[in-house]
Amino acid sequence: MNDAMNKFGDFIRSKRGRKEMLLRLLSAKLDIDTAKLSKIQRGEKTAKREHIDQIAKIFDRNINKLSASWLANEIYRLVADEDQAMEALKIAEEELRTIGKEDKRTKLL
Repeated sequence: MNDAMNKFGDFIRSKRGRKEMLLRLLSAKLDIDTAKLSKIQRGEKTAKREHIDQIAKIFDRNINKLSASWLANEIYRLVADEDQAMEALKIAEEELRTIGKEDKRTKLL
């Protein structure tokens, strides 16, 4: 992954550093290999969704904000090298807004 977008990995590295938590300790808490966690921090691998809740609890962070950061990294990874990335994101945003409106209408009925 391009260094320009690694907010999730940067978050883990920063919080781990502030807590003076060794990489191997966090990897044990998450039940993942130390090398894989290191790659996640550098943006070379992605964390699994099931680790988000654990990481939020370990670092006492809001699960919704951390999930959004993780998802943003996943989206970026998927579209970063695509020529039509911005147009695709706009279409996806419109679709999400439409679905949200439909969900609200359905709840009113």
